[in-house]
Amino acid sequence: MEKKRFETEVIHGGYNTEDYHDSLVPPLFQTSTFTFSNAKQGERRFAGEEEGFIYSRLGNPTVKILEERLAILEGAEKGLAFGSGMAAVSAVLFSLVKAGDHILCSKGVYGCTFGLLQLMEEKFNIQHDFSLMETKENVRNALQPNTACIYIETPINPTMKLVDLQMVAEVAREKGIPVVVDNTFCSPYLQKPIELGCDVVIHSATKYICGHGDVVAGLVAGSEDFLNKVALTTQKDIGGIISPFDAWLLLRGLKTLPVRMDRHCENAEKLATALAAHPAVEQVFYPGDPNNRDYHIAKRQMHKPGGVISFTIKGTKEDAQTFLDRLELIKIAVSLGDAETLIQHPATMTHSVVPKDVRTEMGISDTMLRLSVGLEAWEDIWQDLKQALDKA
Repeated sequence: MEKKRFETEVIHGGYNTEDYHDSLVPPLFQTSTFTFSNAKQGERRFAGEEEGFIYSRLGNPTVKILEERLAILEGAEKGLAFGSGMAAVSAVLFSLVKAGDHILCSKGVYGCTFGLLQLMEEKFNIQHDFSLMETKENVRNALQPNTACIYIETPINPTMKLVDLQMVAEVAREKGIPVVVDNTFCSPYLQKPIELGCDVVIHSATKYICGHGDVVAGLVAGSEDFLNKVALTTQKDIGGIISPFDAWLLLRGLKTLPVRMDRHCENAEKLATALAAHPAVEQVFYPGDPNNRDYHIAKRQMHKPGGVISFTIKGTKEDAQTFLDRLELIKIAVSLGDAETLIQHPATMTHSVVPKDVRTEMGISDTMLRLSVGLEAWEDIWQDLKQALDKA
C-alpha cells in the first residue's frame, strides 16, 4: 500500500488491530512488569538476544504504539516517550553532551529549559550561549570547538521568533554537530524539522499532541541509533518515563490533531488581526502576520502559522496583570494547546526564572502576554479580549 497521508497516520500509524485481538482501539497495558515463560527467556531478554517486554520502565506495548506513531508522523526512524516535556529535553541533552562541552541555543527558550541549562553549567561545566541564528555566518561565528549540539525552539517561546531550520542544519552538517528542535508549538502537523535536515525533535506532548489538558508527557523523535542510546542510558537510568495510561490518552488525543490544529490556526489568524487593530495593543507577535519579519520563514517551513499569539499592551507590568484579571472566558494558565483559550504573563510566570536583563535581551518585556488560542468560537474569544482591552 502506498504511503498514507498525515491525517490517516495519526489514526492508524503504528497499530495493527490483528496484533491485539482485533481491538479497534489500542489496549491499555496497565502493568509494571511482564512475566517470562522460563528463566532462560528472562536471561535472553535482559541480554538483548530476544525481543519482548521486561518491565514498563524499559518498554510497554501501549507506549510502543505511541512511539511508533510519533516516528511515522515526524518522518523519523524511532520515537521515545517520557513523563514530561522536560524529562525529554533533559534526556536528550544529557545524551549528547559531557562535562566541558558547549551548547548553542536559539535566542530564547522555555523558562525550565533555561533553568536546566543553568544547572548543567553550574554542576557539570557544560556551557551554553544564545544566538539569533539569522544567517549562516551568524551561526558559524557562534559555534565553538567544543560545541556538542545546537538546540532550537521555533517558534521561540514566547516571542514567536522563527529560526530557519534548513539553514542551521546546513551549517551544522559542515561541522558534524547534531541539531535538536523543540517542536512543541507546531506539532508534527505544522512543521517537520527532520525533513528540513535536523536530527532530533522534542515535544512537550502535554500541549497540542494531547490537546485536552489532562496529560503531562514528552516525546522525542530521531534516528534509531541515537534513540537506542537514549533509551538504554538516560531514559532507563534517570527514569523519566511515561505511564501506560498517559500514553493511551495521547494516542486518543492524536487522532484529532489535524482537525484541532486547523481550528487553532484559523482562530489565531483572525484574533491576531483583531488584536493588531486595537489601540490598547502595542505590538502583536504572530508568524502568520505578513508584516512579521519572519513571515517568509513561516511560509517556507510551516504548514500553517500556529495557534499561539504573543502581544504587548500599552502601559506597565501592573497594567498587563490588571488586563488579565478582567478576562472572563479566557483562563489564566501557563500551558497551551488545549481546547480552552489560555493566557499567561511570561515575565512573572513561565520565564520568571530567567533574569530580567536576559529576558529583555530575549525580547520578553513586562507587558508581553502569551495567548494560546483555543477551539471556542473566535468571536467569543475576541469579545472577551476586547472588553478587557477597552478598559485598559
